[in-house]
Amino acid sequence: MAAEQDTPIPVERRRITLQGVGRFGASWVRSSPGTHIWLLILTITTCVVAVVSPHVRAYLLHHVSTNLIELRQHPVRVLLASALWVATPSGFAIYFVFYELIHAPAERWMGTWRWLVVVATAHIGATLVSQKAVLFGIHYDRLPRSLAHTVDVGVSYGMAGVVGVLTYLVPRPWRWGYLLGILTFFTVPVLTSRTFTDLGHLTAVLIGLACYGLTPTARLPGGPRRPVPRTGHREVSDRRPAEVPGTGLPERR
Repeated sequence: MAAEQDTPIPVERRRITLQGVGRFGASWVRSSPGTHIWLLILTITTCVVAVVSPHVRAYLLHHVSTNLIELRQHPVRVLLASALWVATPSGFAIYFVFYELIHAPAERWMGTWRWLVVVATAHIGATLVSQKAVLFGIHYDRLPRSLAHTVDVGVSYGMAGVVGVLTYLVPRPWRWGYLLGILTFFTVPVLTSRTFTDLGHLTAVLIGLACYGLTPTARLPGGPRRPVPRTGHREVSDRRPAEVPGTGLPERR
């Protein structure tokens, strides 16, 4: 009697539909609201810069620049507003891609408020360090005095800070290669071009690396633990029993 052959079970293929893509897109935006609110504001200001006259454009960008003059007169305003404008509207498409590939995953991983702290710290810290270098350069006649009122706007310092903190998302041993790559990428321009923006980008990356304590990696088991509550003389552990794969509830993030 011939052995019976098992009939292969057909695998159901999920079709990609417009409705499914829309649901995924909406879920992606909801999971990283800070990134997409910032991107929306950046879209509006970029459109403004693209349609106004060159004279108005120069006025607007100088008004929100973090140069020495504006930092001395309106520090809070320009430190905030400079991160909402880009000087070259033609490069906005690249920024859009970078926001989705860098900011959105970082916000989903860290949470909106911790991600925002990294962005703000890197943006402000790198701006102050780079402009202090400009001040010293002008004082010692190494840089032209025109740099005191140059246009200095953009989102790259905050993005460089997030690139730095994402080091802790990369699993070992690939983490060390990623770290070496970004440090090389941001250090070489400082040694060759020696512009204040190159110094700002390197500073922002180092600030991002210093934000390890804000990452979920720093709060994994092995780090500081919560006190173990006691009931009478018996310890109550917060460890969960092992679960059968596929039966556990998903963790909340």
